[in-house]
Amino acid sequence: MPRPLKLAVIAGEVSGDLLGGDLVAALRRQLPDDIALVGVGGEALQSQGLVSLFDYSELSIMGVSQVLAKLPKLLRRIRQTATAIIEAKPDLLVIIDSPDFTHRVARIVRRQMPGLPIVNYVCPSVWAWKEERAPRMRSYVDHVLAVLPFEPEVMRRLQGPPTTYVGHRLTSDLQVNAVRLAQMQKPVPALGSGLPRTCLLLPGSRAGEITRLLPVFRETVDELAAGKVPFSFRLPTVPRQEALVRQMVAEWPVKPEITVAGEDKWRAFEAADVAIAASGTVLLELALARVPVVSCYKLDWIAKLMTRRIKTWTAALPNLIADYAVIPEYLNEVVRPGSLARWAVRLTHDTAQRRAMLEGFDLVHARMQDERSPGDKAADVIVALLRQKKPDLV
Repeated sequence: MPRPLKLAVIAGEVSGDLLGGDLVAALRRQLPDDIALVGVGGEALQSQGLVSLFDYSELSIMGVSQVLAKLPKLLRRIRQTATAIIEAKPDLLVIIDSPDFTHRVARIVRRQMPGLPIVNYVCPSVWAWKEERAPRMRSYVDHVLAVLPFEPEVMRRLQGPPTTYVGHRLTSDLQVNAVRLAQMQKPVPALGSGLPRTCLLLPGSRAGEITRLLPVFRETVDELAAGKVPFSFRLPTVPRQEALVRQMVAEWPVKPEITVAGEDKWRAFEAADVAIAASGTVLLELALARVPVVSCYKLDWIAKLMTRRIKTWTAALPNLIADYAVIPEYLNEVVRPGSLARWAVRLTHDTAQRRAMLEGFDLVHARMQDERSPGDKAADVIVALLRQKKPDLV
């Protein structure tokens, strides 16, 4: 009787955990035998049978300053994870996003297990900065699963590992698509109508992002509240940042409605006429849901020193997918309440700016559609790689 396929998987973020869970579920549908899991992940992977080596929220780090602050513990977790995987002798390793952690583990594992197939799910942003990472990855990654349609060509140009676009989980997300349908059916008033509008405030999910952006959002809210258009405000956040957000908003003259539960987030998206959001994956969520948005971000002081190394012309994923500036972006000192407030007014009414943005969103939506789910396409690549490397298993 053939033994179960043993899969090592490492996910360091909620989004990566969801991808991992979908991938393992798809592999179970394609492979006749059981799959044993080892590695690091959250609820989605644990629901597929993974017993995580430690709480994966420890790996939710972003930016040079956060990596440096947590470096000693990060190094211990890297060694712990690599050692556990090597001892488990898996048939394949999948590393999902969180490159500061997952790629370091993969390099150690490759040195000790040179024949182990390694798949990188979510292409590192080599198109944005540190292009030299792409060819280096060939020494420890056999295949990259990309979630953005332009990434395979970028990896080919930079001589990175073979890369397949498998699609983005948001394109088939039921809640995103439900909001999209609701937004398409909403009437949009003409400028000057005086009808109430709803603005979504999305300052990010990390403490640093929130503390840098919320003071600007407060001034923006004050400016909009003093204008001719009646505005209400909603601020969805994540449970681990709820206390910080409520503390920072407590003194605001005009307070937004703060929500934490996941279903409340999607209700807020559906009610929103516009969003002011920290740059990140949420911009793609908003674009696919057809919620107009203006993007902003404030880097920490260490990240500012490295901006000259950034190669990409935009930080907004919808802009990269459309290949033109669909969403306006403001960065660092240019993040000013007056600009954000004026965009909010224009984007909540039937204006040329709103129509142009929604046209761009529809282009992004069309370019990301696929008949098969990302999990199934990712599983195809992994099964093919296993058949090539370990034909006795599949």
